[in-house]
Amino acid sequence: MIPLRPLGVGEILDGAVSTLRAHWRTVLGITLAVAAAVQIAEVLLRRYVLPRAPALDADASPSEVLEQTTESLRVSMVGAVPSTLLGLVATFVTTALLTFVVSRSVLGRPVSFGDVWRDARPRLVPLLGLTMLIPLLVVAVVAVGVLPGWLVGSTAGALLVFFGGLAALLVVVWLTVRFSLAYSVVMLEGQGVIASLRRSAKLVRGSWWRIFGILLLTALLTALITVIITIPFTLIALALSEGGMSGMLEGGSEYSWSFLIVTAVGGVIASAIMYPISAGVTVLLYVDQRIRREALDLELARAAGVPGYGSASPGDTTPGS
Repeated sequence: MIPLRPLGVGEILDGAVSTLRAHWRTVLGITLAVAAAVQIAEVLLRRYVLPRAPALDADASPSEVLEQTTESLRVSMVGAVPSTLLGLVATFVTTALLTFVVSRSVLGRPVSFGDVWRDARPRLVPLLGLTMLIPLLVVAVVAVGVLPGWLVGSTAGALLVFFGGLAALLVVVWLTVRFSLAYSVVMLEGQGVIASLRRSAKLVRGSWWRIFGILLLTALLTALITVIITIPFTLIALALSEGGMSGMLEGGSEYSWSFLIVTAVGGVIASAIMYPISAGVTVLLYVDQRIRREALDLELARAAGVPGYGSASPGDTTPGS
């Protein structure tokens, strides 16, 4: 699937797409199932549980506008909590399975759901720990940056919140890139949570900006794909909803079933494409860093049975072996 040498940006992106294309039955089976489950849960939450943003009053006084804005912000924050948790669940499941889809594809091995599940199952508990730890670390960093200004209050406190939040954002970005390979380490090398974070930091050292650029480019590409796919579904959903676009903008009413179902279908399709590309890029970045630092290309050639590189051991089935 990839050349056995240090990879360029285009080769990493092409390798991720090639995995989706070559093993589309297994990949789409995984991602469609996960995305559908997440979207169904979100539809039910938005319909029956989550509060709806208050209706906007065009004739409201400045104090009422401030109150409406505050209430809208509160509703948005409440709605973001279950969406974030569902996103973590989706990340956990897709990472666990797609990591081995990509790793087996690198070696030219058969890729079936049974093979992938057999490889992933022993590593689910450490992966779950890592999936929970990283968001908690992000929350802790943001709290440290914002909380002092929040407690101070007044204008000085607002400035402190702004600059503290900005500093926290920079730290979060730095940590995200530094630990971006930890998921692959957990799954492919069989290391624990803390050891995987240390291992990721070691692999990223000296290549932070390159990895940051590739991850940023991947995020932009997947975001663009998501927008292209979801906009038509959103427009169709608005057209089918009672009141149309104006009714949705005014707020204050429940989401209609037609709006929720049509937008959920768009979300499922977008996620089914986005998940494998993101997972593929992450795994191939891990492989690329090990090729550059540890001559993993020689091990991969032996594991894949390339003539002239010797034979692989019976258990040598993944790039992390």
